[in-house]
Amino acid sequence: MTLDSLQIARAARVAQRQLGARPGEVRSAILARLAELLGERSADILEANRFDLDAAAKSTLAGPLLDRLSLTESKLETLRDGVLLLAGEPDPLGRALTRTELDDGLMLRQVHSPIGVLLIIFESRPDAVIQIGSLALRTGNAVLLKGGSEALHSNRVLVDCLRLAVSEAGQAPDVVSGVEGRAAAQALLAHDDLIDLVIPRGSGELVRSIQASTRIPVLGHAEGICHLYLHADADPEMAARLAVDGKCDYPAACNATETLLVDREFLPRLGSVAAALIEAGVELRCDARALPHVPGAVAAGESDGATEYGDLILAVRTVDGVDDAIDHIHRFGSAHTDAIVSEDAEARQRFLDGVDSASVFANASTRFADGFRYGLGAEVGISTGRIHARGPVGIEGLLTTRWLLEGSGQGAGDYGPGKRAFLHRRLPVS
Repeated sequence: MTLDSLQIARAARVAQRQLGARPGEVRSAILARLAELLGERSADILEANRFDLDAAAKSTLAGPLLDRLSLTESKLETLRDGVLLLAGEPDPLGRALTRTELDDGLMLRQVHSPIGVLLIIFESRPDAVIQIGSLALRTGNAVLLKGGSEALHSNRVLVDCLRLAVSEAGQAPDVVSGVEGRAAAQALLAHDDLIDLVIPRGSGELVRSIQASTRIPVLGHAEGICHLYLHADADPEMAARLAVDGKCDYPAACNATETLLVDREFLPRLGSVAAALIEAGVELRCDARALPHVPGAVAAGESDGATEYGDLILAVRTVDGVDDAIDHIHRFGSAHTDAIVSEDAEARQRFLDGVDSASVFANASTRFADGFRYGLGAEVGISTGRIHARGPVGIEGLLTTRWLLEGSGQGAGDYGPGKRAFLHRRLPVS
């Protein structure tokens, strides 16, 4: 590890312990000030972003990454809203999950606690700096932010906003730091003594590379292969609306719909759904059973239906009922987000119960899989793993627990056969 990286990580550990021990009002004030700074410095932020966009336009940056790189006044407003939502949340630290009276005058509590120092590695998307930074501050964590070089100037000014909000509250700004350069990130990945959790946001290749190169726990998802299943009893108008929204609202997002599963009994009504998608500029890649029902579509290739396109391309696959749709999702999906469109309550419930994904929807677009839309304020990412956190990761996903015991002089040797007995009386957490 380079000296600079080592100093950054050590300073983050010290600053995190200080901030985590402060009253919740301090962290709320930091977030409120951050929201103000995003407004006050919006011109600087957008100018830095334009610099990055101009440089990226001259490079070979892929289209989806270029889309994610852009910041707008509207995006900044959404970020401000998310930060203010977090600022108004009750402080999660120290909140009791359980209270147990072990004996008279011996009270045990399990409480929420910060994880510690987070290393976030992400590609292209500078708005992640604020989303992740604000969640880290709300939960009393330190955060080291390693963005892609394509967003260098945008990331710098946004990290400056975070650090300024912290320092103006009288706290050590090293609780937030930007990390630049691949070598610095690789050095940090080797130090499980200083970094407690790594969260990658980007391509499947990025996530797999990080997982293979560190002993530190990694939280994230490799792909977002999301499905929309049109059940036999789907309303065609609703199906068209949700298919277009899921694919076209933001094609580069990980929660965009990538595969349209069509029940064989719905095929005769597929035409209106396909027409709406084609009108929206979507290229449809259909299997042999769906192709005759979709004029203007192309025949699907071998990888279609198991691909995260991040673009206006949609695979169309035919299935034989709900169970076949569920099996297809489990075989080709990424356990991110999957949805059903159906007027049949039993079919909807079967789908909701049967699909083993982080988010499962009925009669709603896959694009709802998002921390802000879930009311989490923001998200540090989406996890498709089964340990610790799953789906959009907000406040709860950045917390662990501690046990706090308050006694009146008791020793463990006071209890046992012929001695005192534990009460183990469960009490309301409030």
